[in-house]
Amino acid sequence: MMTKLHNQELERRLSLYQVFLSLYERHGNLLDEILQLENLSQSSVNGVKPLYVQGVVDDSSVYVITNLCEHQTQTLQQAQHLWTIGRDRSNGICTQEPHLSRCHAAIQYVENQGFYLVDFNSTNGSFVNGEPVYQPVKLKDGDRIRLASLTFDFFLNQKRRVLPELSTNLLTQILPPVANQQTTALNHISVSQECKCEKTEDTVQIELDYISVGRGESGKHNVIQQKKSEILERFFSSTNNG
Repeated sequence: MMTKLHNQELERRLSLYQVFLSLYERHGNLLDEILQLENLSQSSVNGVKPLYVQGVVDDSSVYVITNLCEHQTQTLQQAQHLWTIGRDRSNGICTQEPHLSRCHAAIQYVENQGFYLVDFNSTNGSFVNGEPVYQPVKLKDGDRIRLASLTFDFFLNQKRRVLPELSTNLLTQILPPVANQQTTALNHISVSQECKCEKTEDTVQIELDYISVGRGESGKHNVIQQKKSEILERFFSSTNNG
C-alpha cells in the first residue's frame, strides 16, 4: 500500500514538472517574472533596498554607482571602464550571490556609444529585460538586468545641470521657525564687544565697549545693564574659582 502511494506521488510530481517545462518552453519570460516578483516580495518583507547600478558620464569622467557590494552605495571608478561582476573578490562588483559564477558578467562603457552588459559564458546566464545575453547588449535607462538569480535595475545619467539659487522669499518659507528667529535677531542686533579685565590689589578695572547695539545712533556707546551684570557675574565667578 505504501509503495503504491509513493509511486503515485512520484507520478504526480513528474506530471507537474512536465507541465511546468512545457509552459516555460512556450513562455521564456515566465521564470524572469517569477524571480522579479520574488525579489520584490523579499525586499518588502525584509526591508532590503532595491538593487541597482547607475552608469554616470560626467564631462570626461565615467563611473558607476551601485549598492550591489554588501548593499552599500558606492562610487566605483575603473581606468578601463570595465566593471566585472561575480563572486570572486577580484571583481570590481563583488557579491556573494550563490548562483553567480566567479566572474559572471561585466558592465562596459564604450566611448561615444554607451554602457553595455557583457556575459562571460556564465553557468546560469545573463538577461536584459528577460532576453538572454549572448553578445554585448547596449543598456538603456530603466533596463532590468538578471544575472543568474540576482536581479537589479540599470540607470543611466549622461547630463549634469547646475540649478539657479533659490529666492530669498522661498528660503524664508523653508527655514525652520527657530532659524528664522535667530536670523531676524542677528539682522537687528549687531554687538561688538571688547572686555578687558585687570585685577590689582585693591582695584578691579572693567572696560566695556559696546558698539552699534540695535539701531542706536552711531558713535554713542550704549551699555545694557543686563549685559553688564552678566559680565560682572562671570568675572567674579572666575576670580573666586581661581
